Amino acid sequence: MSTTDLTAATFETTVQDNDIVLVDFWASWCGPCRMFAPVFERAAAAHPDIVFAKVDTEAERDLAAAAQITSIPTLMAFKDGQLVFRQAGALPAAGLEQLIAAVRALDLTEAASAS
Repeated sequence: MSTTDLTAATFETTVQDNDIVLVDFWASWCGPCRMFAPVFERAAAAHPDIVFAKVDTEAERDLAAAAQITSIPTLMAFKDGQLVFRQAGALPAAGLEQLIAAVRALDLTEAASAS
């Protein structure tokens, strides 16, 4: 599966209507963003059950502001509609795979009862 472009109009429904959503906030002029893009694309192809989404921070300035994006690339992971991970900076392929495994393994009912 390829990546999905998100807009302010599609962001919330995409996050709410899918089990796991990874969102890459990027811009075309950002060198680290361009380096991370093929890593993100390969992971999308390897994990078709996960939604891999991209937000162009130049085109979606209001969405980037609402998400409090201050540095790009920023990667967010959502599970069952909840933000479970947020980090600025490009991840190497192995780091992205570790994140995917951790999000898959995360039991939100267990996490909620522990808090």
